[in-house]
Amino acid sequence: MTARLELDPSRLARLDKYFARYVDDGRLAGWHLALTRPDATVHDASYGWRDREAGLPVESDTLWRIASMTKPITSVAAMTLWEEGAFELSDPISTWIPEFADARVYVRGHDRTAVTVPTPEPIRVWHLLSHTAGLTAGFMHGSYVDELYRAAGYEYAAPPGRTSIADCVADWARLPLLFEPGTRWGYGVSTDVLGRLVELWSGQTLDVAFRNRVLDPLGMVDTVWWCDDTRQDRLAALYVPDAEGKAERTPWGDAVVHQPSIMSGGGGLLSTMDDYLRFCRMLLQRGSLDGVRLLSPRTLELMRTNHLTGDLGALSTGGFAETSFEGVGFGLGFAVLLDPAKQHSPASAGEYYWGGMASTAFWVDPVQELACVFMTQLMPSSTHPIRSQLRQLVHSALVDPA
Repeated sequence: MTARLELDPSRLARLDKYFARYVDDGRLAGWHLALTRPDATVHDASYGWRDREAGLPVESDTLWRIASMTKPITSVAAMTLWEEGAFELSDPISTWIPEFADARVYVRGHDRTAVTVPTPEPIRVWHLLSHTAGLTAGFMHGSYVDELYRAAGYEYAAPPGRTSIADCVADWARLPLLFEPGTRWGYGVSTDVLGRLVELWSGQTLDVAFRNRVLDPLGMVDTVWWCDDTRQDRLAALYVPDAEGKAERTPWGDAVVHQPSIMSGGGGLLSTMDDYLRFCRMLLQRGSLDGVRLLSPRTLELMRTNHLTGDLGALSTGGFAETSFEGVGFGLGFAVLLDPAKQHSPASAGEYYWGGMASTAFWVDPVQELACVFMTQLMPSSTHPIRSQLRQLVHSALVDPA
């Protein structure tokens, strides 16, 4: 068994100095970085501004758009229901969403020449959790099926007239699948469909189900679907890169001050560093935190196990994802590092993780009993190699115990 390494304070200072340059040269407005062991935060650093134009610094309670870092929370909520017997992972989702009973797979052609065939394999619950359902998204811009999502009004948001996630799911069920479920890996709206199933299984709206099953038990008091008046002075501004690669404030971020009618299990939450660290500590403690158990250790082990027949390098349909592909598998809600050498990474095999479109990221290393959370607000997350650099510098700070 690999011995647990310790964090060298001087090397952590080097890490902080490195990312401070991102702010000093204008690539980021500000950031917050924390490392936690199962029982305590062991490094906490921030730099720059939550709102550069207003002169407001990053603080411990800054509220960040975590986007796709919502997905692991949705997956955990779903698996609490699985532990209660609400479903089996092999169940077809058409059991609860009958619109998917007639799902078809795209084969070739465009417009009137497009050819689709009935899918021989139904979409099953585990396909949603592992992104192998054949669902995609309009923002992918990688296939004809993506075009169909955009033509239906779905790129980054829902079209006018759609007032619930149930409406969106019904629309997506009418579109062809990108591939037969279980045969490939493709990023898309799978976790949003999973969120709708959480509503149906629990008999509650997604916000209530999240609050009852994950957020309240873990004490995640600032993980919310929108930024109401009581929190707006803590909200980070959202930025995009300008022509020179400098962070430029965008009004797209203002949408979160309005209560949404559609709650996206794939990307709808805002959170704070403290809250997301609590979520990560629960994962490090194998499903429990402060005496409250959310998941069995066996359930969490199942979630962080690769459920694909290979790695994403072989199975991914390509295009955007919050992970690189070579040497990486996917579990039930998390990407899983299978082969660090293929990634040229110092990380541990078995590390599991995800990130968000605004360049937020987290990972959990069960070997070193260490989790990392990085918060910032630059969209898209592919703008800078923040995540690979973060791993490089954090793991370089791990040394043998004195």
